[in-house]
Amino acid sequence: MNSVPNGAWPPPMTLRPITSRECSVSTVSIQRTVAEKVRRARTAQSAFANWSQERVDDLVSAVGWHCYREDNARRLTELSYLETGLGDPEHLYELQRKRILGQLLELQGQTTVGTVEVIPERGLRRLAKPVGVIAAASPATAPSSGIVCNALPMLKTRNAIVFTPNPRARDSAAATLDVIRQALAEVGAPPDLVQCLPADGREAVEHLMAAADLVVAVGGPGTVRRAYRSGTPAIGAGVGNSTVLVDETADIALAARCIQTGAGYNNGTSCSSESNVLVHRSVADDLRTVLSAAHAHVCTREETARIRRVLWTEDHTLNRDLIGKSAAVLAGACGITLAAPDRTTVLVLDADGPDDPGPILGEKLSPVVSLLTYDHFDAAVRRIDDILNQCGRGHSAGIHSRLPARIDQFAHALPTCRIVVNQSTMTNSGSLTSGVPFTSTLSSGTWGGTSVSGNVTWHSYVNLTTIAEAIPERVADPTVLFGRYGTPAAMENVEKTDERMLERAS
Repeated sequence: MNSVPNGAWPPPMTLRPITSRECSVSTVSIQRTVAEKVRRARTAQSAFANWSQERVDDLVSAVGWHCYREDNARRLTELSYLETGLGDPEHLYELQRKRILGQLLELQGQTTVGTVEVIPERGLRRLAKPVGVIAAASPATAPSSGIVCNALPMLKTRNAIVFTPNPRARDSAAATLDVIRQALAEVGAPPDLVQCLPADGREAVEHLMAAADLVVAVGGPGTVRRAYRSGTPAIGAGVGNSTVLVDETADIALAARCIQTGAGYNNGTSCSSESNVLVHRSVADDLRTVLSAAHAHVCTREETARIRRVLWTEDHTLNRDLIGKSAAVLAGACGITLAAPDRTTVLVLDADGPDDPGPILGEKLSPVVSLLTYDHFDAAVRRIDDILNQCGRGHSAGIHSRLPARIDQFAHALPTCRIVVNQSTMTNSGSLTSGVPFTSTLSSGTWGGTSVSGNVTWHSYVNLTTIAEAIPERVADPTVLFGRYGTPAAMENVEKTDERMLERAS
């Protein structure tokens, strides 16, 4: 255990665990409960705000390590699965450890204390300062890793966090916060830097949002809308799944592997999972064949109709009892016989039928991907634009092609923050095989009704103070700044016009 420097917040000898009851039942009025949580968070953050970069980095490493450790990661992710019934326990475990490593890689060497930028030719310096208390909503899908990977960049920037976990994942949230608080105490940090809102319901969440300094909303569109209405600066996650185009030049084996992996990973509960695929008609059968060989079940139109009736209700909302379940469970519920139930990871729907595809082109939260064919590239891009407008505008799209010109056309045409090329769209939230920054919050810009265009990183959790010193006077030359409007001839003509106007006025 690290020693506690003089003047540091003394860690308690033992920490009382956060019980599931504390995370679900309020013994006092909601408003007083929220106020007390925020008061404790502000007290802890005030002590933390003056820490050195070295101590902050040690704290972040401690939190990351305790949540990455095999015993803790296994326990937390198994609890997440048992409590929510969503996803796959082994994938949840892999996801937590991968995201922690990715977050720590992104944060390593980043300066978040003191001077973070110097521009000598402008006489400017910028200082990073904490935001304060952050209210962070976390979803039911991958709740443990969602909390950890929000906490790491928020703590790196010397903030305190009060989490509002999804009601479906309160026990796993409480257990995850216990591990983080123990790590904080170990390095002499105030445990109240991370807390759980104990009161259930929309009213409690809205009070917290109003009392915090920043809101980070991850979850359904209702959560994001409430965050922006709270009156507190807010960052929201975008809504939607990824739609992918596979053209006739694509590496079909690679495309199939990416689609099968992304659509099936953690039972398709990630917003970055491949949801819809448009494939050129000339290679569509090849793609179906390779998908089948990769443990995907390619549905007939009749099987597609069954899934549509069962996975979605009459008003086109998802059946909560089936989301996040395995392909075998979903197929069984729909009366579909699989050749190899234990090995099938994805159900591929036929969206080329004569009927309106309806909800099957929208969000699925299941190991299900809809397949459509196309004949002309331009028409396919327009179709993807239509799909994004219905579900996922601003979120992401992917393309498998060997033609750079098509990739550029695709990227320029679509209103999305992320275009993934010849990879699974699961890279959206961070990958060691691409430069996309790791994050738990994928914002979609103004296209998707959010304030950030891209992946939310630690940069969103700091305030900047700019120090401006005097520099030699800069020259603002009109003949340069106004382009063709500022040529000597144009300027002379303006001066003559001004003279004539003055003569008429006199």
